Amino acid sequence: MSGPFRTTARVRTAIAACTTAGLACAGLVALPASAAATTLTAQYRTSASGATADQAEPWLEITNRGTSSVPLSEVTLRYYFKADSPTTAYRFACSWAVKGCANITGTFGNLANPTATADRYLEIGFTSGAGSLAAGQNTGDMQLRFYRADWQRLTQSDDYSFNGSRTSYADWDKVTVQRGGSVVWGTAPAGNDPTDPPTDPPTDPPTDPNAPALFDDFTYTSSSDPALQNHGWTVKSGQGGPGVPGATWSPQDVTFVAGTGSNKVMNLRLTTDGTAAGTKESEIQTTARKFRNGTYAARVRFNDTPTGGPDGDHVVQTFFAFTPLNAPMDPNYSEQDFEYLPNGGWGEPSNIMYTTSWETYNPDPWNAVNTHSESRQSYEGWHDLQITIDNSAITYYIDGQVFGSHGEPYLPETSQWIDFNHWLIDLTGQTGSTPRSYNQQVDYVYFVKDQVLTPAQVAAKVAAYRTAGTAFTDTVPGS
Repeated sequence: MSGPFRTTARVRTAIAACTTAGLACAGLVALPASAAATTLTAQYRTSASGATADQAEPWLEITNRGTSSVPLSEVTLRYYFKADSPTTAYRFACSWAVKGCANITGTFGNLANPTATADRYLEIGFTSGAGSLAAGQNTGDMQLRFYRADWQRLTQSDDYSFNGSRTSYADWDKVTVQRGGSVVWGTAPAGNDPTDPPTDPPTDPPTDPNAPALFDDFTYTSSSDPALQNHGWTVKSGQGGPGVPGATWSPQDVTFVAGTGSNKVMNLRLTTDGTAAGTKESEIQTTARKFRNGTYAARVRFNDTPTGGPDGDHVVQTFFAFTPLNAPMDPNYSEQDFEYLPNGGWGEPSNIMYTTSWETYNPDPWNAVNTHSESRQSYEGWHDLQITIDNSAITYYIDGQVFGSHGEPYLPETSQWIDFNHWLIDLTGQTGSTPRSYNQQVDYVYFVKDQVLTPAQVAAKVAAYRTAGTAFTDTVPGS
């Protein structure tokens, strides 16, 4: 093995055992001070113990048995497995984690030297939002899973890192822990030190070039452009929720303005003077309700500050898909939201991004059945937003990184609309009477039916449409 410090698996196991027992371990091996201070170990269990399963469920923890705190953004783990075939693609999901699924990433790679029990790995990483792991502490549960992209059962009995008898957490050296590119725990399959680059990049799942798809580059003249309606869009008008009772949905505030180069972008404007009567919001949604499983994507520009006037209003800037609530606690209701609150709201004091998956709700008295991921930071500027939905998970991405993943019971039961809106939660964020306005912009929207695409594949599809001069296409059949 290469790198500044290595021990054998036997020594690592002995160190872990004596440390756990509270014994002095210095006699086992003389560790460099830096290694001794950052001893990270991996614990593993599984909740899917069969030789085959709908999905593999490697639940993991990391324990810091050293003497100093470790930023988790510097740490990765690898779980090694044998693919069911050379062309089989896999999907990662996080069901629940003490550190928050939004702070955990999962990517797949190919081993440089395949063995009888491993030719792929799942690499788990952490965003800065996961924070640091103090000495003597562990991450707590990371309830992780992965599954075949074609939703067929997978075989895991021949996987290097799998152990069906591990139904409670214990040290497991067939999962490796890396910090700063160096292995600090575990043993990889022979000839596959994680510091060695793989021979191939991670394999993207195959896509169907003929899959039904919607793409719109928003090259319209105004909200009254006949092409907008002909292309299946409805611009909201009048009054009604969500938001401040008495506010007005204004079609005139859905405009199409110059973007980069010759490209146009859609602008959703919100204006208010601090009163309901003086508040105008904007919304556009697909006329047809025909979107369910597949990949949803849009490039959206969020704004933290108004174009003029005082700041502080509790505005909501969105991209989402949903079905109607036909009755309280309607079991066929569903919704998957990106909701950015640049000035907070709903009890939050400042900017926060929510991705929320809904099963149903009762409006009065309020009772919500949903789950969400969140990040308390500014998202001002352009961002690539993506939602993938299949029969087992809803996964949210921001700028190519997994933001959150939600499973049952939140998967949609019926077809949905696609929607963008820009609205005001209440009148308490900024109480002044000076008029102000906020903008949310949308570069494009894309949907492909029954295909779970990677962010890179979405970017390639959008680039291909633009290279071909295709400003609009919709081959998605009506439901």
